[in-house]
Amino acid sequence: MGGVVSEGAAERGTRTLRAESALKALGPGPDRGERLRRALEQALVFAGASFVGLYTPGEDRELLCLAESAGVPRTLYGVRDTYPASGGTPVADAHRGGAPVWLGPEEFAGSAESRRVPSSGFSLAALPVRGNGGGCLLALTERPGGFDAEDRTCLELVAEAVVCPTPPVAVEAEGEGEELPPGAFSLAMDTGRVEVGDDIRRLFGLAPGEFDGKVETLLGLTVPEDLPSLMSVTEADHMSIGDRELEFRVLQPTGPPKWLRLNGRLLPGGEGQPARLVGTVADASTLRPDVTDVTRVQRLAAALATAGTVRDVSQAVVAALRRPLRADRIALAELENDRLVVTVLDPPEPESWPELWRLEWRTEWPDAPVRAMPTLAAALREGRAQIWPAGTALEPALAEVGPGGLAVLPLPAAGRMAGACLIGWDTPHDFGPDERALLTASAGLAGQALMRARAFDAEHELVGMLQRQLLPRRLPGLPGAVAVARYLPSTAGLELGGDWYDVIPLPDHHVALVIGDVQGHSAGAATLMGQMRTALRAYAVEGHPPDVVVSRANRLLVDMESDLFATCAYVDLDMEEGSAWCVRAGHPPPVLRHPDGTTEIPEVEGGPPLGVVAQADFPMSPLRLRPGTLIALTTDGLVESADTDIDEGMDRFAHALAVSDPAHLGPVADALLGPAHRSDDVALLLVRYDGMAIRPLRESWTVWRLPEAVRHARRFTRRTLRSWDVREDAVDSTLLIVSELVTNALVHTDGKVRLDLTLVGGRLRVAVADASPRTPVKPTSIGWEATGGRGILLVEAMSGSWGALPVSGGKQVWSEITLDR
Repeated sequence: MGGVVSEGAAERGTRTLRAESALKALGPGPDRGERLRRALEQALVFAGASFVGLYTPGEDRELLCLAESAGVPRTLYGVRDTYPASGGTPVADAHRGGAPVWLGPEEFAGSAESRRVPSSGFSLAALPVRGNGGGCLLALTERPGGFDAEDRTCLELVAEAVVCPTPPVAVEAEGEGEELPPGAFSLAMDTGRVEVGDDIRRLFGLAPGEFDGKVETLLGLTVPEDLPSLMSVTEADHMSIGDRELEFRVLQPTGPPKWLRLNGRLLPGGEGQPARLVGTVADASTLRPDVTDVTRVQRLAAALATAGTVRDVSQAVVAALRRPLRADRIALAELENDRLVVTVLDPPEPESWPELWRLEWRTEWPDAPVRAMPTLAAALREGRAQIWPAGTALEPALAEVGPGGLAVLPLPAAGRMAGACLIGWDTPHDFGPDERALLTASAGLAGQALMRARAFDAEHELVGMLQRQLLPRRLPGLPGAVAVARYLPSTAGLELGGDWYDVIPLPDHHVALVIGDVQGHSAGAATLMGQMRTALRAYAVEGHPPDVVVSRANRLLVDMESDLFATCAYVDLDMEEGSAWCVRAGHPPPVLRHPDGTTEIPEVEGGPPLGVVAQADFPMSPLRLRPGTLIALTTDGLVESADTDIDEGMDRFAHALAVSDPAHLGPVADALLGPAHRSDDVALLLVRYDGMAIRPLRESWTVWRLPEAVRHARRFTRRTLRSWDVREDAVDSTLLIVSELVTNALVHTDGKVRLDLTLVGGRLRVAVADASPRTPVKPTSIGWEATGGRGILLVEAMSGSWGALPVSGGKQVWSEITLDR
């Protein structure tokens, strides 16, 4: 560096010299408030602070009030608006003692103030401010190691440069009837009545004469996420005497919300006069240049507050930085071991990025190795934003990102690096103090949001995996019907839902359709959902009628003594006859779409939810179906919301079914669910009944316990098979199977025995039902002298397949034979 440098300057670091130059360049300026803000920004740029604020004595000198701040929103660090001047906080100690207070991560963790901070690893600096009654400069950083020696020197320079601002001119309302200036307001803190100028009324989109003078009316037009900070100004209990400034958003009839800035001052009430909040409200987009620290960081914080996933966080950062910085490209990536896993590239085209990045491209975006970019690796280790102007010698993988200038923002969070943001320009770019402050403040905010979103994504994947394990992996193929199902978790959070669906094939071409919902959203609700689904399936497979299946599930839930209840709808559909029986337990009824396009919500009598009343009745209601009828079952999350009652929702659901094309159920299900965000999870089950192409032939015979019972069963079988035109050789083998199964039932069981014959599609099924739940066991070995035990072996040898099913307290032993007709 050319020129002669004084000995005192040589001892000071380059960063300190730059800070001195930047502070001197501010000058006195006509706007002292603007100068104060810019002075505080230098602490963000040159001292590595994430937040910096100036506290000055209030009118009564008993409180130190926040006069101005810069950087990350103070609420993220638990910073207060006021501190007692006589208290034991670092702010008060520095103000009273006139000496700086430095707290590293360990000292700060042991202080009372650390309890207000949501995470650990912070360092704090409190420096006294001279002149205008004194005050204190408060700075916080999350950088490992805290404020080093040069950081402290820069903070001391800032503390010397700041001047306590002159209180803004407040709008004093002399009486209720006086007309206010266009951009001014006056709020009575006891009644909530507010007078506003015409400009404020227009900013809120209110026509002349439309405003009723209530502050609640204005608050109702603001974005809900901004209400807490705005309420802290408009509620007397939260407001401290002195000046306040904040930005908030108001809703617009079309387009994004509009940003407004409020400057206010609380005036204490006199005798018989209430305290009043007076000040101005203006359009924030016209107050300052496009690139600012306070406005842009506040808007980024608002966007990140609603960003749930890593992709959402990345897109919010890109939207907040690229346009105001007029950057040509910006990349945000997570740091995983020694690789940068890119989450957002803008622009997304591979041709816009370095060759090394294109070589490492993985599907949509690259997975870039940090080791190939040592300059970037050094910046990540140091943890400080780095800015390189045009012409800086960098490795190609970085130089090609920003040939006209490059900014690298390490994104710190919880004492580690969550990722990095790279911002590049193609033409030479001049980095001003505003841009440096914006980059520094945004880095800490984005790092914390990225870490939070990473945990959100991981938990969301875990929740999704658990939910998928509790629901059917696939639906069974049905003879004469097609079924599709959908499940959508709630978008309001990550808690597990209790909605479920099931399709259960039953004997004799019956199928059970089940949909249900367990109260609540928690792991307990999801666990109970799995238990209820298993119980209903088990009772259905046992062969019980629908009312008995639901009644037994109800008793099971009552006996479990759970605090939760469940609703469900159960439909037993006979594929051969096109008839069904429906049972409801506190659940919405099914909706039928008939082949002519009309829809019907059948009058299905219902019982109480499961788990509420032990001895409850669950009546069955018949449903008649024609081929082409669509049965739709859903949970209340699809048809009920805070804005829609369930009757209106069911009518809307039925109308959506009426205009759908049932030929393709997948698109129909997707259209019914829609893209809307939901506060409850949703299960949907659609079944189109087409009718069976081949109707089975069936005959049954009740076997009486008589000496000639087996002979009568054989005679009935022979007569039936001949009427069905079954070949004689197949008749003989079937008669042998019937003899063995009926004999076993009569010898080894008590009660009634029934013989069922079914012929469908070239397969003959012989089934013998009895009242014993014991399943026949195939013997492993039989001696030559044994007189029994060969019956089951004979049935196995003569059958294509055989088995046993539980049915209503007993069992059914069946055998299937393939016929050559």
